[in-house]
Amino acid sequence: MSVTVREAGLDDLETLAELFDRYRQFYRQPADLAGARDFLAARLAGGESRLLLAERDEVALGFCQLYASFTSIGMAPLWILNDLFVDAAVRRSGAGRALLLAARALAERQGVKRLVLATERVNLPAQTLYESLGWQRDEVYLHYGLRI
Repeated sequence: MSVTVREAGLDDLETLAELFDRYRQFYRQPADLAGARDFLAARLAGGESRLLLAERDEVALGFCQLYASFTSIGMAPLWILNDLFVDAAVRRSGAGRALLLAARALAERQGVKRLVLATERVNLPAQTLYESLGWQRDEVYLHYGLRI
């Protein structure tokens, strides 16, 4: 059976929290299932993000989370694909590709003009996937962050 992707909601909170907690652990953060649940519940309840859930035979495979923003230069809405995760046991199942395609389709339906994401320099499998779907590495701008 193929991978299906749907927009997730508060009814999916437990499943999303488990995936989100594993996602954070992938990025070397301590396990915190309760914190993951609270964080996602707040995002969903406040309409602050859109979450897509990939499934096969009603088993959750992964998710992506999108945050709305704007491009001032392009004077248009953009979405930050901030989180993309596929459970380690089912990587290379097509779930990551399905999530990225679903995010693009949802963005197009919503009139969003640009999707952006960031990944670790060493995450070559993810970079290969992104580039295979037409994502382009930014060779013009350097991006910085400031911890407060």
